[in-house]
Order: sequence, then C-alpha cells, then structure tokens
Amino acid sequence: MQVQLYHAGSIAGISTSENRCGILYVRSVPTLYSENTMNQLVSVTWHDNAVHVLDQRLLPHQEVVNAYTTVAGVADSIRTMQVRGAPAIGCTAAYGMALVAVTSTAKTATEVLPALFDAQRVLDASRPTAVNLFWATGRMMAHAQRNVEVPVAAFRSLMLAEAHAIFAEDLAMCQAIGRHGEPLIPARGRVLTHCNAGGLATAGYGTALGPIYRAHELGRAIHVYVDETRPYLQGARLTAFELQRGGVPLTLITDNMAAYFMGKGLVDCIIVGADRIAANGDVANKIGTYGLAVLAHAHSIPMYVAAPTSTIDARISDGSMIPIEERSSDEVTTIQGVRIAPAGVIAAHPAFDVTPAKYITAIICEKGVIRAPYGAGLAEVC
Repeated sequence: MQVQLYHAGSIAGISTSENRCGILYVRSVPTLYSENTMNQLVSVTWHDNAVHVLDQRLLPHQEVVNAYTTVAGVADSIRTMQVRGAPAIGCTAAYGMALVAVTSTAKTATEVLPALFDAQRVLDASRPTAVNLFWATGRMMAHAQRNVEVPVAAFRSLMLAEAHAIFAEDLAMCQAIGRHGEPLIPARGRVLTHCNAGGLATAGYGTALGPIYRAHELGRAIHVYVDETRPYLQGARLTAFELQRGGVPLTLITDNMAAYFMGKGLVDCIIVGADRIAANGDVANKIGTYGLAVLAHAHSIPMYVAAPTSTIDARISDGSMIPIEERSSDEVTTIQGVRIAPAGVIAAHPAFDVTPAKYITAIICEKGVIRAPYGAGLAEVC
C-alpha cells in the first residue's frame, strides 16, 4: 500500500503495512515538518481517513510515523506515549473522535452519536492527568450534539473540520504564548526547562519552548539548560533534539544537577509546561517540576509555567484533586529496553507531581501573563 501524507505543504510517499488492529506501521518515513519557524517535526496530523502520529518513543534516533485507522489505535498511541504533551494529546484525541465520525457507516448523524460516546470513553481512559485530553473529547462531543440534524455527510465534514480547528487553534495559542513569554526572559537569557513542552508536545512551536523560540527568533542571546527528565528522558531525547534542530544553544544536564547550576548563578529563569492547572494556580507537570520550583524559590529565580487556557481545569479547586498517573515501574528500571536495576527490584513511577501556586512566579497563556493571586486571573481567561 502506498500512502501520501500531506502536512503544511510537505508531501512524503510512505510504504506501509496494515495489521488486523487497524494500525498502519510506517517503515521508511521522510520527516514531516510544519511550516512554522524552527523547522519543527509534526507530532500528529490527518490524512486519508487516518490519524498519523510521530512515534516519539523512537526519537531522536528514528523518525517513524504510525497511521491509525481505529479509535482503539489512537487511544493506544496516547497510552503508550507515542504522542505526549498535553496539547498534542488533545489534538490527537480530537482527530480520534473525528475518525469515528468520518469512517462511520451510519445513515444519520444521530446514529453516529453512540459510537462517539464510546470513543470518548476509550480516549478519556488512555491517560488521566492531562486535562487537554478531556477538554478536546468534550468539545468534539458537544460539537457533534449541536449538529445532529444535518445530513450525515455534512456531519462527517463538520466533525473533521472541528478537529482541524482544535489543531490550528493550538498552534496559534503556542505562538501567542511565545510572544507573551519572551519579555519575561531576563537579559542574559539563561533558561532552565524540564521535560518537553515544545513543538513535539503541541500542534507546533510549543508552550514552555515558545518564549525561548521567540527570543531566539528576535536575535537575543539565549542559552537553555535542558533537564534530562528521568525516567522517560523527554528532555534528553526530545527537547535537546528540538532545540538543536532549531539552532538554539543548549546544555543538557541530569536532573540532579539543577541545584548546582542555580547555585552557580547560571540560571536566570525556569520555564515549564503543564498538564493541568487547578483553579487556585496549583500546577501538575512532569515529575520533578515540584522540586525545581522549590529550588527556584530557594535561589530567588523566577519560575514560569506556560500553557494554553485549555490546560486550566476550573472545576477543581486545588492540586490535591488532580489525579496523578502511575506508570509502569519498568520505565524506571530499564532505559530503552536495557535493564539498569537488579532483577526483582520494584520501582515507583508517579508520572507527574503538583507544584503549589506559591512557588510559581507567573502563568503564561495565550491571553497574557497571569500573576498571583491566581484565582481571579485564571477565572478571567477561562
């Protein structure tokens, strides 16, 4: 089978093979790029009635795209972290919902609704912490319910158009975050970041990396310290990869080096992303973020969180209500299949932690910069 993938003006011919799970495994994949700055890879796109996901587990050594033709496959791509980063997960889930509508053989839009409700449950169960997932499936479901009276062909088109809109809006929000956040970076421009909140974690450009990219585009002297982000190494594998590709100067450090560099006066600010923000400004992000915030407070270093308003969960009052995903201990005891701990050792693996709002200097969203006390500011932008 020969599949042509199109995204942002790029065309790539890809040889694929299909299995009974409805997954097209793409073998020799020319890279798909977005047309925005920094020559970034695209984490998810849609073509030929399939959701195409860049398998981030294989980066930076391989650039492989998997094309999914079932909602179960899309959910699995989220669960197994082929796609990760709250905004990118939301975009992927939106396309998963559209996939159900587009491929349905129902005769009316109303008859498609039960399959969409089922898809929403399957997708929502794939990962518990990133609120963008539930925001996207909820938006797609609401859009479906508003349009049940239209002919089914038009309904399919409307559902796909809504998924495309979610993707386009996310890219625009990331670029706005970059514009709002860039002035917050001190003149020397030495930024520490954690995990990956760049183009790979979004529709493009990134949240935490957005202000960094913007500063670089403006010609500012900027240098990024990249936490490796154990145990999944998103910093080492993905953020370092993105920044290097974009020509942004960087130094990769292990997570336990952060305090050393802060103590030496080599970090001017910290910018991280978020997977969920509570109404009071408490932030859930990749495990290790809380520790960085405490260190930043001890060293009087600004701690910024960059995220779109879709990451704000106004339904929960504080971070204690955010569910924390517990992932397999194998991801701690092994690195890319190589065991690093003695056989039989049991490891803990909370994938996220919650940083109290008191340690956060400001939250950067597409509508501007929000400072403490966060309750009123977050409510205003939601």
